[in-house]
Amino acid sequence: MTDTASPDIKKGLAGVVVDTTEISSVNQETNSLLYRGYPVQQLAEHCSFEQVAYLIWHGELPSPEELVAFEAVERGQRELLPEVKRLIDGIPVSAHPMDVLRTAVSLLGASETRFPDEERSDYDKAVRLFAQLPAIVAYDQRRRHGMDAVPARTDLDYSSNFLWMTFGEVPDEVVVDAFRVSLILYAEHSFNASTFTGRVIASTLSDLHSAVVGAIGALKGPLHGGANEAVMVTFAEIERADRAEAWLDDALERKAKIMGFGHRVYKNGDSRVPTMKAALDRLVEYYNRPDLLELYTALEQAMAERKGIKPNLDYPSGPAYHLMGFDTQTFTPLFAAARITGWTAHIMEQRAHNSLIRPLSLYTGPAQRDV
Repeated sequence: MTDTASPDIKKGLAGVVVDTTEISSVNQETNSLLYRGYPVQQLAEHCSFEQVAYLIWHGELPSPEELVAFEAVERGQRELLPEVKRLIDGIPVSAHPMDVLRTAVSLLGASETRFPDEERSDYDKAVRLFAQLPAIVAYDQRRRHGMDAVPARTDLDYSSNFLWMTFGEVPDEVVVDAFRVSLILYAEHSFNASTFTGRVIASTLSDLHSAVVGAIGALKGPLHGGANEAVMVTFAEIERADRAEAWLDDALERKAKIMGFGHRVYKNGDSRVPTMKAALDRLVEYYNRPDLLELYTALEQAMAERKGIKPNLDYPSGPAYHLMGFDTQTFTPLFAAARITGWTAHIMEQRAHNSLIRPLSLYTGPAQRDV
């Protein structure tokens, strides 16, 4: 039951500020996503993904010496563990890749018990996850095509090795660079649904891997990480640019949600889109796929004319991953492999200033009654 003294309920916690963070923010004046104060578009232009990961975890960009040391630790933990491979092999290929990733991360968490006499910090565990996720994501895609795992290479940077383990070759620089840009843009985004899920779990003093598993579960949802997959499903339905307007009109008539558009945080469009769109443009030219860009543009323009809503990052990243050769269902695990940096940074930040996250609810069921 409700009464006149009912609290102001913020559905979806929209507009509710629940804590402080030093990791990222959106500067509303410049409409820029900032990692530790740096505009993400500048980081994408000038930095490797390893440098950005270091920044997110440590608060500052690494010195040359710090970067060399960090890369050595990460590269030494890239190989797909035999027990993880056996686990993945036992999961049906009909399972969604996010189910595979969630299960593999859970095993990695349980495997931490192999170090009973070694004090491993959450940071150590975060770097290990960072190094391991490409092997998991890459092998899961390969096995779905009847191919075995590709051994990791320690002579390649993070982005190049990820692509090597997935496709068995290192693509041309334009492809590697577009992939690097996507990882940086997906790395962190404040208190989004999956990050907040991870912080809630961490606030109970559960372990880091449990918090990451929960975050993966949240990211799987189509209203969050699954949107980049949905973009390519939409493109497959539309097929050609000249069908975009009719498709959109029908979808709006059915009150269907158009994935890849709109964002709760940004007032003037997702600040990450121009950077990712530029990378997509380069891929379109490289792969000679003007038809894909025409479809992309037609739907974007139709959405702007009918609803005044702009794309979010998932809109250009979906077709970019498609051109690179990733299976559509692998798109969200790619998101997770990038966001592991932000998730674990927030989990560690939550632990450093912890308070159990336990909101209230307004009961609207029957009043007290007797059996």
